[in-house]
Formats: sequence, C-alpha cells, structure tokens
Amino acid sequence: MKVAIAHDYLTQRGGAERVVLSLCRAFPNAAVHTLLFDPKSTFPEFESVDVRVSPLNRVGVIRRNHRLGLPVMPLAASLMRIDADVVVASSSGWSHGFAVPNSTKKLVYCHNPPRWVYQTSEYLGGSAGGLANIVARSARTPLRRWDRAKAATVDLYLANSTVVSKRISCAYGVDAEILFPPVALRAEPRASAGFVANLAGQPFFLCVSRLLPYKNVDRVIGAAERVGVRVVVVGAGPERARLSGLVTGRTSLLSGLSDSELCWLYANCSAVVGASYEDFGLTPIEGAFFGKPAVVLGRGGYLDTVIDGVTGIHVPSPDIADLAAGMVESLGRPWDSGSIRAHAERFSEDHFIDVVRERAASLFSGLYD
Repeated sequence: MKVAIAHDYLTQRGGAERVVLSLCRAFPNAAVHTLLFDPKSTFPEFESVDVRVSPLNRVGVIRRNHRLGLPVMPLAASLMRIDADVVVASSSGWSHGFAVPNSTKKLVYCHNPPRWVYQTSEYLGGSAGGLANIVARSARTPLRRWDRAKAATVDLYLANSTVVSKRISCAYGVDAEILFPPVALRAEPRASAGFVANLAGQPFFLCVSRLLPYKNVDRVIGAAERVGVRVVVVGAGPERARLSGLVTGRTSLLSGLSDSELCWLYANCSAVVGASYEDFGLTPIEGAFFGKPAVVLGRGGYLDTVIDGVTGIHVPSPDIADLAAGMVESLGRPWDSGSIRAHAERFSEDHFIDVVRERAASLFSGLYD
C-alpha cells in the first residue's frame, strides 16, 4: 500500500501541523503534499520530511499570508496531483481537493470545514475592512461550490471532535467518525535564562494560541489584568501587532519557542487558559500531561478535552469578567494532578496512529467500497 499525506499549507506552528507530524510517524515512507511550505514558520521536524509543494509556493506574498491567495487556492489545489493507493489528508480547507487517480482512496482527517466558507465572520473577526477580508467575502460563494464538490470525492471522513463531526454533517451530509487528535508534545522541559528570571516562582496563566480575532486572546489579557496575575501568550498571527499594544508588565507575548521551552511553560504555569470557540481544544490536553488544569470556554471542542471541576473550569462566555472569575476560582482550588494526567492519556499518539493506519488499510482492501 503506497500512502501519501496531504495538508493545506505548512506555514504555521499549530495543532494541525502537529497532526501532520504524527501522520508522518504513522507512515514514515510517505511524502507530504502541500500548497505552501515555509520551513522557518513551521516546526523544524519538517526539514527532514519529503515535502512537495505547488507552484503557488513561489509567490512569496501568498506564502507569507495565505489568506490573500483565497481566489486562486481552488485552482492550485485542483492542480496538486498525488499518485498513491491511499491519500491521508489533514484538511481544514484545501487538501481534501487535491487531485488523485480514480483508483486512489482518499481519507480525510478534518480539523474543520473551511471557516472562510462556513464561518466567515468568525474567521475574519467580523470586520468588513482589510484586503484579506474583502477577498474572502467576495470569494465565499464560488469557494463553497468548489468545497462541496471536492468533499464528494472523499471516501472516508474522520473528525477531530464532536463539534467538527456535526459541522461535517451540516456541510457535506456525511457522518464522520470522531478521532481525537494526538498530543505528541513530550519534550524535556527546559527554559532560557530569561524565562527563569521573569517567571519562575510566580503564578502565571498560559495561553497558547494562533493570534486570530476569534481566539479572543485580547480578553485573556484583559482578564489577567483584572485579576492582577501574570499571563504568558505564546503564538503568532495577524493579531500580533494589535495585541502588542495591550501588553503590560504582567503580560508576556512570545513566539518561535522550541518544544522544550513550551513544555517548561506548561510544567510551571498555574493553569492553561483558552477563550475561543474551538473545534477541538488541544492546549488543555498538552497542559494536562503536566498535571495542569485549564480555564476555558464551556463550549465547542473544550467540552471534549476539559472535564469541568475535574481537569479544569468551564466559563460561560469569553467575556473578561467570566474569564477573570474562572482564573480566580482556578487559583483557589486544590487540583488533583494525577487525575488530570490520567485524563490526558486518552489522547495518546499511539492510539491515533493505530486508528489511522487501520482505516487506511481498510480503504485499500476495499472494506469501505
């Protein structure tokens, strides 16, 4: 069985890109096909992977800001040809549409149907201004047509959460099996001298997130200010410049960390905090491997990853007041780190790899025909 891996674009460091690394471990001989690849902007492990890109990768402005490429992405994806028996696609928008021979089976691990098509306002922050926003809104109707046509070419969908399974059903009329993404962040915690000097011995909350409008990182910063505690934000994205203006002496805004540095932050924080409506909600599980609770919005994917009162606290809204109340409650609770770690083991990489390999082999042998 010849397997190929597909992914939308490797230009970021996030949960979806970690899933691709797990797929590479599941199928170590498989090449990764992607529209855009920037080795400096994604995880360094991809430098040792056979990554094959589309011609669009030569356009630097799109490689640096993929949102500007929305009008041409369908054509680029449709021209991305893969020759394999089974294609395992990690997709939140494009790789499920890569071209394959008629005999090839296509298995899609779906992080979400494309937000710019089905959740445009949420994805763009509700603003009508800005070049990327104008491009996305004007292209939404033809993108939806393309997306649904390509979804019909998929042989089997796997959803990364309960929420995403429901969205796949609404968007495509498909019942998708739920397979939680793996947590593979297991590096030895190690901090730079700056971390130790600035954070060691002080309680701090940790927010690991792409810096996008719907992530509500500004509210996390505001809540920490209200409580009077430190917060460390780790991430990159188009909101970075605006968020930098909110940073005070109690806020640290970091990016480009090694896994060892990120693990140090998880191991030493008081709790992980997340204020967005997530498709899955990976970061509380990464923190849970270190026995840390989480303060998260009690909706969406966090309902899969955080048990209220056991591994963390669900807050009713992303408002600053609710987040602040959750932070205060978290600091005052006696958490059972053993129970939190036991919960995290449900999201192991070994389980994820076993299931994906079995589903790919079943497609190859014709069990899903």
